[in-house]
Amino acid sequence: MAVRSIRMAVEWSNSSPELLVRLDRDSGVPLRTQLQSQLRAAIQDGRLATGERLPSSRDFAASLEVARGTVQDCYEQLRSEGYLVAQTGSATRVAAVQVEPVGGVGEPPTAGVQHDPPARVADFASGVPDLGTIPRDDWTWAIREATRSVPNAAFDYGDPRGDPSPREVVAAYLRRVRGMNARSAQIVVCAGFAQGVALTFRALARRGIGTMAVEDPGSIGTVTRAAEAVGGSAVPVPVDELGIDVAALDASGARAVVLTPAHQWPTGVVLAPERRRELLDWAVRRDGIIVEDDYDAEFRYDREPVGSLQGLAPDRVVTLGTVSKSLAPALRLGWTVAPAWLADEVAAAKESADRGAPTLDQLALARLIESGRYDRHLRRMRTLYAARRDALASALLAHAPTVRLTGLAAGFHAVAHLAPDADEQQIIDEARTRGVALYGMSTYRSTRSAHPPQLVFGFGNTSEESVRAGIAAVADLLR
Repeated sequence: MAVRSIRMAVEWSNSSPELLVRLDRDSGVPLRTQLQSQLRAAIQDGRLATGERLPSSRDFAASLEVARGTVQDCYEQLRSEGYLVAQTGSATRVAAVQVEPVGGVGEPPTAGVQHDPPARVADFASGVPDLGTIPRDDWTWAIREATRSVPNAAFDYGDPRGDPSPREVVAAYLRRVRGMNARSAQIVVCAGFAQGVALTFRALARRGIGTMAVEDPGSIGTVTRAAEAVGGSAVPVPVDELGIDVAALDASGARAVVLTPAHQWPTGVVLAPERRRELLDWAVRRDGIIVEDDYDAEFRYDREPVGSLQGLAPDRVVTLGTVSKSLAPALRLGWTVAPAWLADEVAAAKESADRGAPTLDQLALARLIESGRYDRHLRRMRTLYAARRDALASALLAHAPTVRLTGLAAGFHAVAHLAPDADEQQIIDEARTRGVALYGMSTYRSTRSAHPPQLVFGFGNTSEESVRAGIAAVADLLR
């Protein structure tokens, strides 16, 4: 076995400890993946502490006898995962991450042989965009432009609905891109999906609507908490290959329903045209309200755009949108588009909750949209996610061809359908011992049932290389 080992000097304040890095060129695992895994493990178990300096990519590559690009790609991936930080003109350093202490004082002795935790090969968490490709320069430019040009009055508390100018920009964007019938007066800026649901439910509760339906599987926990917070309840309604079962919704007694028609979370199905018609008929017949989570609408690959439900029935639909997937969850920036008869009550709920969203962030988003930089970023991310989607599909086809993959037409997650007798949790547990984080569909079902056994593969924050390496590592479990 040809193994290249080096002692990597770690910069501390008054000493120079060493870290052993071993690259096995005969293992079949790409060198870049090995390097990522070992550095990640060193940070996770505390051998590399917060603030420690890593070698330059040139010096590290020369020491390891690998291409400099291999080290640069490794650093970039670990930066995107939050393990490393770097600033222009400064060294790459270990980020502030929570780790388990190694051999801490006062730890009780443990019996038996101790094993190091497995190096992380891939994490298929869903719902997270690529955190390494956030358009930082564009956002910095937008914040600077907003700060430079904003009138003094904008630094006051302002309208709890949000600043009028960004709301007008967002409304125009939604009309252009999502086919919505949106006006600025209908928009209330909020802190993402969870707050949008909470504000909407508070407004609906004042109208006497307390029983809310939610897709099953779906965002059951978030919707249930929001409903219970206003003295209501949430009723799970099943989803099939055509979307939400409208007959079951009708039988539930609910007068409001939260759903993801453009790309159902998490099954990935698109609400079929006939179901759309049935749903709108239900809303009229029951005097009900549809709360549309416009989830993953920006990212589509093999299909024509699916327009918003709000454009078909603006008096019966509340649409929730965010930049959590298109830009970053950390921005905590989203919006509700409510019918005219409900918008004031949603605004009142927002004022009661926190008096309004940060104005400068709203103005910065407006600058991004108006300048075309937002659309440019989305085009770039569609290409990136499409490549990762293709990598996932080809890796499964090569290593586990019996596994059927669905939900690939949009978004950055897909569903793998396992054999009927497969043990979903056992596969997840065994995969983790190999450094691969998998996630089961049972998490999103109201009953937590693992039947039929399915895995939700997220690839938004997982590189193509990690996708391939992760599938190769667990292929025998999936077959």
